[in-house]
Amino acid sequence: MPKQRITKEMVVSVAFDIARSSGMEKVLVKNIADKIGCSVQPIYSYCKNMDGLRQDVADKVRHFIRQYMADHIDKNNLFASTGKAYLQLAKEEPNLFKIFILHKRTGITSLNDLYEKEANPKAAQAIADEWGVSISKARELHLNMLIYTIGIGTIFSVATPGISADEIYGKQEKAYEAFLRQALETTDFTERNQI
Repeated sequence: MPKQRITKEMVVSVAFDIARSSGMEKVLVKNIADKIGCSVQPIYSYCKNMDGLRQDVADKVRHFIRQYMADHIDKNNLFASTGKAYLQLAKEEPNLFKIFILHKRTGITSLNDLYEKEANPKAAQAIADEWGVSISKARELHLNMLIYTIGIGTIFSVATPGISADEIYGKQEKAYEAFLRQALETTDFTERNQI
């Protein structure tokens, strides 16, 4: 039987599979070698340190999530479908969701920085157009929902034996209604004071 050639792509792919099924904490050289069926030596030749390998896995996770979101978002209802897709991801891929949410973000000194770096720039415009609010109010609504969805999604991904999806989606819907009402009331109040 010919000897299998171990590649960096193979190592990263197996490490991703381990992270997906068991969490990033199980991405260990021994576990990767066992899964590939080789000694640890070829793994070490590609991984000078575990931080670099974990960064490669985190990059692969981000790529997976971008594709997942693209496949699950309704372009005609961008805002609501994005929130629902994140919760669906938390349910279906809890380990990848945790890796995505908990990865270190550099250069962030405010929630606005986080929003600028990670939010879909089309979402605020879609919200403003749909509800007739200013872009700043739309961004605030979007940011509030991102914070809420990440929080409840994290709870969803770590709770055992699990919270029903109906309960989670119901809470998300109530939060959306409250944040929307706040955005609309603030807009009405501001407009009344400008007259």
